[in-house]
Amino acid sequence: MSPTRLNALTDGVVAIVLTIMVLELKFPAEPTLAAALAVLPLLAAYLLAFVNVAIFWNNHHHMMQSAHKVTGAVLWANHALLFCLTLFPLMIRWIDEAGVTSWPVASFGLVLVGSAIAYRALEYALINAEGEESAVKRAVGSGFKEWISFAGYVVSIPAAFVSPYVSVAIYVAISIVWIVPDRRFTKDL
Repeated sequence: MSPTRLNALTDGVVAIVLTIMVLELKFPAEPTLAAALAVLPLLAAYLLAFVNVAIFWNNHHHMMQSAHKVTGAVLWANHALLFCLTLFPLMIRWIDEAGVTSWPVASFGLVLVGSAIAYRALEYALINAEGEESAVKRAVGSGFKEWISFAGYVVSIPAAFVSPYVSVAIYVAISIVWIVPDRRFTKDL
């Protein structure tokens, strides 16, 4: 199978996820500064979720440009990634209803952990499909930035029960590190 169909599916699911996330946003109750400030945590959660979905999609896009073969394992790893990404709208809704509190913020981290695991599984599946000489294998290397990010996500989950804002700071810091698309793949093209 060609990566083209896989990319089309991924593009469609990500577009739906981003659309659903924006539908979770609410207008301020009144046209006042106080009402606008009341929806800022929801807007911040939306922005953070949007950026994270975009980061995974950008890096998926670059990785798939290096890929030439799709197997069943690649399909399932991609589906696992898409499953995790589809949970972001739920996290936004929960943060809207419960506020920036421990359980929703920790769960946001759990979705990031799942997404990171699924993305790494997709890398491995692509490498196994194409062999040790694949462009994906050459580009991935040690995955140091991925492992550091993963560790940050894992630490953020229990940290949310100490202070949800510490976890949010970790999520923001990791997002900033990944905001530039993965250059390991772009330099290999």
